[in-house]
Amino acid sequence: MENLGVQPEIVAEIERTRKVPLTIVWSAPRDGIVLERNVVDGMKMASGDSLFRLADISTIWVLADVPEVDLAAIRIGAPATIRLRGRPGTEFAGKVGLIYPQVAEATRTTKVRIEIDNREGMLLPNMYADVEIGSGEFGLVLAVPDSAVIDSGTRRVVILDRGEGRFEPREVQLGQRGEGMVTISEGVKDGDRVVVSANFLIDAESNLKAALSGLGTPEAKGAETTPAEPKP
Repeated sequence: MENLGVQPEIVAEIERTRKVPLTIVWSAPRDGIVLERNVVDGMKMASGDSLFRLADISTIWVLADVPEVDLAAIRIGAPATIRLRGRPGTEFAGKVGLIYPQVAEATRTTKVRIEIDNREGMLLPNMYADVEIGSGEFGLVLAVPDSAVIDSGTRRVVILDRGEGRFEPREVQLGQRGEGMVTISEGVKDGDRVVVSANFLIDAESNLKAALSGLGTPEAKGAETTPAEPKP
């Protein structure tokens, strides 16, 4: 009975009285809340059946799906802010406890586990939440809107406005993304005017002009000509 987790005082009472009680108080191995109940009064259970599923939610895990392009900026212990979709305006503070070593093939995301103090019990299993994870130290960085970057797959380009209807494509090196902005580590400097809309049209027009410039008909040099004559 001790191997089954029966409390020592109940075992001692059975040994003393030599009688087995009709009911036994069987305490859970730890404190928590009941997540599943698989029995009712009078039900017969077999060995190995799961009667209840308990969980201690004083500390809870939030699993965030992070795009693989943002993984390089996340570190173990980084601070995180959690906002519940069912409780607008409420925020919870936590920290990154684990970055799972696998990328989901379908979504190209990785699970990041965030640990949160939940002694008040406001967070419950299977809730949906939005997560913001801190990355690096605060400081001034050069950033442009996501819409300003043209990504061809092999290079990233922004269009600089040189004034008087003149534009210049400039290849750039990108950094971190967030809130609709992307940092630029190389290629532009503070004060440059960057096109943030209709830049695909500008890029397409410049490519068209470059293609048309190579289609000019070369003049024939040294060629002999003869007048056309009717043939019988």
